[in-house]
Amino acid sequence: MPEDRPATSHERRAGRPWDASYQDGPAPWDLARPQPAIVELAAEGAFRGTVLDVGCGTGENALHLAAAGLSIVGVDIAETAVAQAKEKARDRGIPAEFAVGDAFWLSALDRTFGTVLDCGLFHTFDTEERLAYVDSLASVTEPGARLHVLCFRETDGDAGPHPVARAELEAAFRSEAGWRIETLRDSRIVARFALDGLPAWLATVERGGAS
Repeated sequence: MPEDRPATSHERRAGRPWDASYQDGPAPWDLARPQPAIVELAAEGAFRGTVLDVGCGTGENALHLAAAGLSIVGVDIAETAVAQAKEKARDRGIPAEFAVGDAFWLSALDRTFGTVLDCGLFHTFDTEERLAYVDSLASVTEPGARLHVLCFRETDGDAGPHPVARAELEAAFRSEAGWRIETLRDSRIVARFALDGLPAWLATVERGGAS
């Protein structure tokens, strides 16, 4: 991970780095529990093999999966969030691995994963960043691996920050780059500012071979 990495579009809009969101109390998206949509996905048996939780924050989703017996690695660019996730894992006696890592440089992990979870990260990137991010995901997945993406959904009603249109998901995970969207369903993302949840996409994407 480059020490002088450029600020992401989210950091430029917010005017501060990701880590700052965790330094003055819980981040707006930090529920201190896993996202309900991820709990439901896990109950469906959607996770297999070693799991990568990219943009894991303080680790609640990863810890939920690890407590169910899955081998999981959570990575986040925010050092404060990763430190909190590690502390939770120690306190709860859950064998989950957490590390500081850049979503654009996942190849630095030097391993591959059977399933990747992206809960609330994809929608923070602009178009160019999404393409770089998807390339990074390809570096840690083999054909047949699956990626689960939970992101805010574009809607005519109340929408979360940076809502994503269906066409934007399809453009990022295009078949020419070796991806196939298996399922795309309506869901919700719960946040501290939206306890009833806001409209979201829950996409399951399969990694294939580039054509």
